[in-house]
Amino acid sequence: MMCMVAFDIKWLFFFPEKFEVLGPTRAIVAVAGDDIILPCSIKPSITAEDMRVDWFRINLLDTQSNIRVHLYQDGGDKYPDQILSYRGRTSLFKEELKKGNTSLKLTRVQGTDDGRYKCLVQSTTHYDDATIQVYVRAIGSKPEVSIEGQKEGGMTLLCVSKGWIPEPELEWLDSEGVTLSAGPSETDRDYEGFYIVKLKTIVKETDINRFTCRVRQRQIYDVIKMETEFHIPSELILVHTDTWKVAFLVIVSLVIVLVAISAFSIWWRKKQVKDELRLELKKNLDHNTRKLKILADQLDLVNMKGCPELETIRKHADSFYFFILIKCMFLSTVDVTLDPDTAHPELILSEDRKQVSRGSRNENLPDNPERFDTVHYVLGKEGFSSGRFYYEVQVKGKTGWTLGVARESINRKKYIFLNPEDGCWTVWRRNKDYEAFTDPSVIFSLREKPQKVGVFVDHEKARVSFYNVEARSHIHYFTACTFTEKLYPFFYSGITDNSDPLVITPVDVTD
Repeated sequence: MMCMVAFDIKWLFFFPEKFEVLGPTRAIVAVAGDDIILPCSIKPSITAEDMRVDWFRINLLDTQSNIRVHLYQDGGDKYPDQILSYRGRTSLFKEELKKGNTSLKLTRVQGTDDGRYKCLVQSTTHYDDATIQVYVRAIGSKPEVSIEGQKEGGMTLLCVSKGWIPEPELEWLDSEGVTLSAGPSETDRDYEGFYIVKLKTIVKETDINRFTCRVRQRQIYDVIKMETEFHIPSELILVHTDTWKVAFLVIVSLVIVLVAISAFSIWWRKKQVKDELRLELKKNLDHNTRKLKILADQLDLVNMKGCPELETIRKHADSFYFFILIKCMFLSTVDVTLDPDTAHPELILSEDRKQVSRGSRNENLPDNPERFDTVHYVLGKEGFSSGRFYYEVQVKGKTGWTLGVARESINRKKYIFLNPEDGCWTVWRRNKDYEAFTDPSVIFSLREKPQKVGVFVDHEKARVSFYNVEARSHIHYFTACTFTEKLYPFFYSGITDNSDPLVITPVDVTD
């Protein structure tokens, strides 16, 4: 017995953090709207308070781009990379971490939660993970039947049922229970992932005129069925038929009359419009020529000391030429570089301090007061306390990034919200979502995905603007900003899986 104790102590001495992550042996079936617990623990039952506990949703289409559900690190929860649909619905059992319990509580289960999850636990020397399958189940509404009108000598009936998971099947039956022919069912999903199914059929008059729409869902151990019976009076079918014939004749007659009137009107209008169009085009050409002449004269006066004619140009030049003016004004005055003294130890900076990407290991760097040590941020080397400044960053190939400016006193030793109240004016991208950090945050979509982002700060106007450089379009802007300190360019390069760098590019008016 003494020898065995001595061996265990020696084993713990050489492998102090070796452990195994355990999950459930069966899939978890959750009912939509309920709260569930995804079990996960480490063996032996050592404390996980100082470890990294990372919960992911496994992407079946691309296993290299898993979705972050919840992250615990450095003794607290971290939310920058959490997918929006899980925000406010996940939590760990903090008191149980010391016992090795890393289970996740997921509240208000919805259809999009269906899938496979990974529980990853990592110490400074070891890591392990476990996979958990979650099946979400929801019983939807009773079929709703409506009349859509006449078609092909019969009446079109529509059946709709909502709120199902997994996807159910619809079918139409006659009064004898025989399946009626129908086209393919239409399937859609709402924002919470619940299925909406639709099915149409064309019926003709029978002795009873009674039809049934049935929805059927196959569960793991059962089949759920719901039916709605629908009766159509014969008089209604006849009225619809006669009405359809009369309406068809009226429509045809109206179309013939309208075509004749339209042909005459077009011929007459063409004769009058030609001279008007020529005159309008000449006016527009002269007007644009004057605008370009004014803009060319004013661009020659732009220099490092500012541009007193800026307001005049903004009033007389369109957004495209104003965008070029901003770039010209700062082309030779703002050379943004990255400050290595502020970079998180896992960030990789290029030798010219123009590129930053996320690394996989912690560099041995001094823990100076300026350095971010909790979240993977880095600031620009130069700060600005007055006037205007503009810089551009290439984000091509990246699925996640954050750009903007931050005040000099930003807290660098703990997690903060990147909003104006904390001295940050930033815009981020996560996968297909774009968001401006305000309170509350503003989520928006862009028609064209930016490949290069321009950031423009105007101290006098108290405004921070973001541009899609190649599309010559506005992304977002902050107004009525309060600037009390120096402002520094701010960068976040995304998660480890997205290795493409952020690149500070020269400002080129020919872009």
